[in-house]
Amino acid sequence: MAHHIFPLESELQNIPEAAPEASRSFSVSEKLARYGSSALSGVEHLTLLVGKKSVALALIRHFGSLKGLARASFQELRQFLPRRQAESVVAALSMSVIAETEHARSEQLDNPESIYRACADMKLFSQEVLRVILLDTRYRHSSTVEITKGTINESLAHPRDIFRPVIGQSAYAFVLVHNHPSGNPAPSEADIRLTRRLAEGARILQINMLDHVIVGQSFENRPGYFSFKEAGLIS
Repeated sequence: MAHHIFPLESELQNIPEAAPEASRSFSVSEKLARYGSSALSGVEHLTLLVGKKSVALALIRHFGSLKGLARASFQELRQFLPRRQAESVVAALSMSVIAETEHARSEQLDNPESIYRACADMKLFSQEVLRVILLDTRYRHSSTVEITKGTINESLAHPRDIFRPVIGQSAYAFVLVHNHPSGNPAPSEADIRLTRRLAEGARILQINMLDHVIVGQSFENRPGYFSFKEAGLIS
């Protein structure tokens, strides 16, 4: 029989609230109404979504952090929360990333930093996704095409599948982007081989391949992305 280290939904909802602290004057809802969302901690925001601070703390303990919770799937959250609460948590934790992505896509995507911001949603993916970003003559976002999901390798990511939307939609240029769920954006040998094949194919077909950017997580002084162009691996 499977044993859950973390309480299931029925148990979570019955976790008693800790006795109020003498120094606390307002509930989370009152604090929000009086001072705005900037006055709330991450746990307090999560408390508004799940109803109990004890449940919010238990979720963060289980997933390790708010960042870890943001990467949890709906199915994972449903083990611990009712459907509507799980939906609310997924939507709320994704909104800021989606807003960042939409804003970035309205700007020029002519450098790896702007491309990284335009694909910020990929930081939340739990599996590798390869996408092509099509650009117009001003290097602005035209459309996004997802090529593969799962482990990216040369057999799955065939150049013809990558070039097809570029040619079919008469894009002026394109950027190849994929993510590393581990958070480390350093390229693998397979990433390097694939990129070189694509760069050579683009040269032959006279297609403007602007860059290949790997999306990861920023850490200390390390940026959250790797740019093949910036690294001098493609011209």
